[in-house]
Amino acid sequence: MAKICAVTSGFLTSVLPHLSNVVVEFVERSAGALVLRARSRARRGRCPQCGTPSGRVHGRYLRRLADAALGGCAVVIELLVRRFKCVSEACPAVTFAEQIEDLTRPHARRTPLLQQLLAKIAVALAARPAARLARRLGLPVAKDTLLRLVRALPEPPVGEVRVVGVDDFALRRRHVYATIIVDLETRRPVDVLEGRDAGPVTAWLAAHPEIEVVCRDRGRAYAEAARVGAPQAQQVADRWHLWHNLCEAVEKTVAAHHGCIKTAFAAAEPAATDVPPPPLPDERCDVRGRPRPLVGRTTERYTAVQELVAAGRSLRGISRDLGLDYYTVRRYARADSLDALIAPAIHRHTLLDAFKPYLYEQFTQGQGNASHLYRRIRQQGYTGSRTTIGRYLHLLKGGLVAPPAPRPVPAPRTAASWLLTHPDRLQPDQTSTLGDVQAACPHLNATARHVRAFAAMMSNLTGQQLPAWINRVRQDDLPHLRQFAEGLLHDYEAVVAGLTSMWSSGQVEGQNTRTKLIKRMGYGRANFDLLRKRILLQS
Repeated sequence: MAKICAVTSGFLTSVLPHLSNVVVEFVERSAGALVLRARSRARRGRCPQCGTPSGRVHGRYLRRLADAALGGCAVVIELLVRRFKCVSEACPAVTFAEQIEDLTRPHARRTPLLQQLLAKIAVALAARPAARLARRLGLPVAKDTLLRLVRALPEPPVGEVRVVGVDDFALRRRHVYATIIVDLETRRPVDVLEGRDAGPVTAWLAAHPEIEVVCRDRGRAYAEAARVGAPQAQQVADRWHLWHNLCEAVEKTVAAHHGCIKTAFAAAEPAATDVPPPPLPDERCDVRGRPRPLVGRTTERYTAVQELVAAGRSLRGISRDLGLDYYTVRRYARADSLDALIAPAIHRHTLLDAFKPYLYEQFTQGQGNASHLYRRIRQQGYTGSRTTIGRYLHLLKGGLVAPPAPRPVPAPRTAASWLLTHPDRLQPDQTSTLGDVQAACPHLNATARHVRAFAAMMSNLTGQQLPAWINRVRQDDLPHLRQFAEGLLHDYEAVVAGLTSMWSSGQVEGQNTRTKLIKRMGYGRANFDLLRKRILLQS
């Protein structure tokens, strides 16, 4: 038994380095935990007050320490601790208890390794989720203990920062806000301040005279804080906020000229005739007039389920009787009508849907060659097969499908999103509709030119072209876009720097998103000091 214990002890000390300064005498499993009985390897102790070594043992006692789990099982170290007499007459301490490096600390009930593990879990998951995870890992601990561990952790040093980004985030939306300061070179938050006023930010910037660049939004508070607290630094207006403000101006412009779009689309619709269109076949049948198998099966199931529901059978019982999945039975039972189940199966979206208006227009003009039309719509972005086009033309010739519905008038926000999207990223039908929108209104056509010019400035960092862009906007009758351009002059230097410099607040927006996740993981109940500590320690 002693040999086995010696091998076990040597194995444990090699696998667990923090036990290298103790001798593990034996290991046993007791009350769901792994108990390690150990004692110190050293023959002497050193007084913590005077540093004098001593070998005079005054007494011994057993100390229990919780350690990191092994194999998902909690570990308890029963350490035999010696109390020594201090041999120095000048030392005020008469006796002292030995402390083992990397294993014990005064009054601690956990090893430093376990303390670090719990602190990392608490920083990552907050209190309750961290307590649940720790319990499953064999590290049972109370949630309040985890909060104390987080608050006891030292904050990372700020150090010297050269380029910072400043932005606000909501602790309680529309009521309480805070400010996050990010080192854009190291990509980590360096401080979190209460409120979003200029005062705290000004004091923080004044305490770091080494700052050279301050990236911020276009709010007046942070602009004033940067001007007063860091007059030596260059202010950079964030490009995301510039583009966001432009999007708002474009959306207002499109809304103001939406009447032009409605008029143009109404004029493009075919004139109504008194001759009624030929009746279309029942959509529940195929092209030969036979009932579709899917429709027949759906009808039978719907009828059977509704009859059993009316008879008072439970959904589970109906599922067993008909041999159907429970969720399928529930869908049939909750359907308002049979059409609600059949329509989604009949009207499925296909690759040809976006090109049906063009095909129908060509067909009405006498162009019915499938190969020719296939080559045409391939150039417009169609990725399907020629056979699909042939089948659709066959249905048109036989009057078996209804003509495609006229294009709906795009909503102002939809048309604005097309104007603000790079042309290469638009779908073919969106490109065509956007061309009609621009042709319908010269003001929107001018808006598109200005948007693309501003986007080019942002992408190519050619902010020196901003004065010429503002002058071009002033020449057009676009009040909302002109208001945006005039607003850029109030923060001209920062805007030009934002459109020229490589620095931007994109990282800060990402840190804000991560901060919201950290806040929600604490169920929104964390005090500011705890939330601040978790934000800084998770970087």
